[in-house]
Amino acid sequence: MKAVASSATMIERVVPEEGSARLAAQIGLVFFGTLILWASAKISVPFWPVPMTLQTGAVALLAAVYGWRLGTATVVAYLLEGALGMPVFTGSPEKGIGLLYMMGPTGGYLLGMVFQAAVVGFLAERLAARDPIRLFGAMLVGEVVLFACGLAWLGTLIGWDKPVLQLGLYPFVLGDLVKIALAAGLASAAGRLVRR
Repeated sequence: MKAVASSATMIERVVPEEGSARLAAQIGLVFFGTLILWASAKISVPFWPVPMTLQTGAVALLAAVYGWRLGTATVVAYLLEGALGMPVFTGSPEKGIGLLYMMGPTGGYLLGMVFQAAVVGFLAERLAARDPIRLFGAMLVGEVVLFACGLAWLGTLIGWDKPVLQLGLYPFVLGDLVKIALAAGLASAAGRLVRR
């Protein structure tokens, strides 16, 4: 059995190392991850100043545990499910489905989740210690990338003369900080469990 590199993802420490068993495990993990993302989009938690879903926290958690490759693949698979018309997004099917929904005001945030997963997973793989403070930092960088994509699309869609930051950033900052704090704690606990 080969040694696992220090930058290995938490998942690499528990799935088979090669062959068809590894591929089957990865496919199963991607499918499981898309279910988590679907559920996190549908759960609305009362919060101030706006209710929040758990989705960006779920992306950060999956990326930290799965690593950048599998985490990104999971988010891409989730978006593909949505593009094919499955009602996996927040507010779907009531607010539309498929590509029409994805081209709406939240489209940039949906695309931003791909980059968020890549950034968080990449940074989490390279952390020397899987402590919650470092993971929170990695997840915070991922949030910045997510919001940059979301705001760029929102401003382009509705016009930069509109209050883009008031609509697409300020109401969500506090909730997202809480989500990534929880995700960092859960990912750190998962890392300790895997090492045992």
